[in-house]
Amino acid sequence: MIDLAAYFGLFLAALAAATILPMQSEAVLVGMLLTETYSTFMIVAVASFGNVLGSLINWALGRWIERFRNRCWFPVGDSAMERAQGWYRRYGRWSLLASWLPIVGDPITVVAGTLREPLPTFLLLVAIAKISRYVVLAFATTSLVS
Repeated sequence: MIDLAAYFGLFLAALAAATILPMQSEAVLVGMLLTETYSTFMIVAVASFGNVLGSLINWALGRWIERFRNRCWFPVGDSAMERAQGWYRRYGRWSLLASWLPIVGDPITVVAGTLREPLPTFLLLVAIAKISRYVVLAFATTSLVS
């Protein structure tokens, strides 16, 4: 039961970290790896699933929120939105491979939604980015411990 709670906590941390909330999941992942109690494969799989799902929430938010752009309460100004969309148009869908980066990664996934990036392409590129990050982090952590 404790294992399930730990994996669920990791899932929630990874999910929240991928949304526009200012959180990070790497510390939870590394902490679980350092205990040497949990399966490395399961840790990477759970964190990756949560993180990709969080990015999917951002994509859906982008598709939905664009219709409210002209409202006074809209959280992003016109110039910032135009700049973000211009950047995405310039670098295209391949910029989703940078979705793992802190600060800029989450907004990229929201902008992809506003610009109607097709869901299959979005999921493929974001999954590559997120899974790769956790694999590298897990490898680095376990290599240091061994």
